[in-house]
Amino acid sequence: MKEMTKKTAVVAMAGIMAAGMLTGCGEKKLDGSKTVATVDETKIPLGVVSLSVREGQMQTEAMYRSYMGGSDFDIWDTEAEKGKTYGEQAVEESLKDVELMYIMKAKAADYDVELTDEDEKAIAEAAASFMEANSEETIADLAVTEDQVKTYLELQTYKQKIHDPIIADVDKNVSDEEAQQSSFEYVSVSTADLSDDEIKEKKEDAQKILDGLKADPDGDFSEIAKSVDDSYSSLSGTFDANETSEDEDTDDEDAEDAEDADDGSSSYSGTYPEEVIDVLRTLDDGEVASDIIETDTAYYVVKLNKKDDEEATETKKESIISTREQTLYTDTTEKWLDDADIKEEKKVLKTLKVTDNHKYVAPTATPAPTEEAAETEEVTETPEADATETPEVTEAADTTTTPEATEAPSYSTDTSLTVKDGDTVNIDYVGKIDGTAFDGGSTNGQGTDLEIGSGSYIDDFEDQLVGAHPGDEVEVTVTFPDDYGAADLAGKEAVFDVTVNGIYE
Repeated sequence: MKEMTKKTAVVAMAGIMAAGMLTGCGEKKLDGSKTVATVDETKIPLGVVSLSVREGQMQTEAMYRSYMGGSDFDIWDTEAEKGKTYGEQAVEESLKDVELMYIMKAKAADYDVELTDEDEKAIAEAAASFMEANSEETIADLAVTEDQVKTYLELQTYKQKIHDPIIADVDKNVSDEEAQQSSFEYVSVSTADLSDDEIKEKKEDAQKILDGLKADPDGDFSEIAKSVDDSYSSLSGTFDANETSEDEDTDDEDAEDAEDADDGSSSYSGTYPEEVIDVLRTLDDGEVASDIIETDTAYYVVKLNKKDDEEATETKKESIISTREQTLYTDTTEKWLDDADIKEEKKVLKTLKVTDNHKYVAPTATPAPTEEAAETEEVTETPEADATETPEVTEAADTTTTPEATEAPSYSTDTSLTVKDGDTVNIDYVGKIDGTAFDGGSTNGQGTDLEIGSGSYIDDFEDQLVGAHPGDEVEVTVTFPDDYGAADLAGKEAVFDVTVNGIYE
């Protein structure tokens, strides 16, 4: 238990551990002792919110660098909505998060949640380490005291501990019929933005693939596709076996973690055209669709692997339960916020700003052995505490590397090329949640390189680009993990509008 609580405290500090590295100092000095809000008569000092804001700022910027590469980008001064900048939104969202954590602390006893002596000791040690690791200038810029750091860590620990008790009573019974998944393989031959003659050629290719698969239904689907053209390969996926009404589970993430075909891809029913799913529902195990399936943007050749894929179904059940848990957690905590007596001091809050010329830079995954790094080694040596290692982003996404292609593109824009596993592509994208673009989720038209199959991007982002062509616009849907570093993204489904700029040959 002691080890776990120490890790909890250190992880909570990860986002602000390197706050000593900042640029653009010039804001009016903050007074961290001022009350920025009152929650049920409990006063919240500005210093605590300042820590939360800077943690969120650095996590967002780390994610942005992981996607884009480099560090020269503007996020916070861009207008978001209703005349507010993303920076202003970030401050308001952090205040709401802190208010909720204060409520959680007050509700903890109702769920038999308390901090142990080990928790308290670990929190005190982490707070002391933080104060020691940062310069006086940085501490003054953050407007934070050691007691406020301890308070913030206590709140984070309560938030973590109360999560499971809140969702403990969720219904974990999911019927086989509700969750049943079918698995299949397919090849898509894109026809987007092609001439009539080119589309005709693509249809001929699709027919050759279909004929080859019919001749050898048990053969290697990818090899059959590649025998027609090396750019083609098969993908695999799953979909809801039973047609269901539109309920809370219809669009849930499903078998993304299930073991798939040799190419390792997976997806969920919302990814595939309705025409494809309709045909797949008519097939039996191992059966190949008798005809090419034509959509507005591609030809499909499909084969049903299993009408009842037990492994994928179990994964779907877990996904449904996870969604129920997330819904219960969100409904419960939002009601707490609605019921609480909250008074905010807007003038005080406006003194806390997040701007593009005032940034806090997180340490890299492997800090250089400088004197500064040595001074903070005790705090940052825990791998889990590295602020730049956002969950689901691997070392392949080196945050210190700026893609050369953004300066001198050398990729091909030949529309006859097709993205396949192992290719390096240059893309642009805009990420949205519930139709609204989120901080750090766009390349702003600057372009960034991505190796397909590297696992650099979250979820099955890369798999959904396979089969696309230069110039294609692809809608990529992913779900951020529940424990994702950026709290405003954790557990949420995001849709990325991706433009494939080109493929490196």
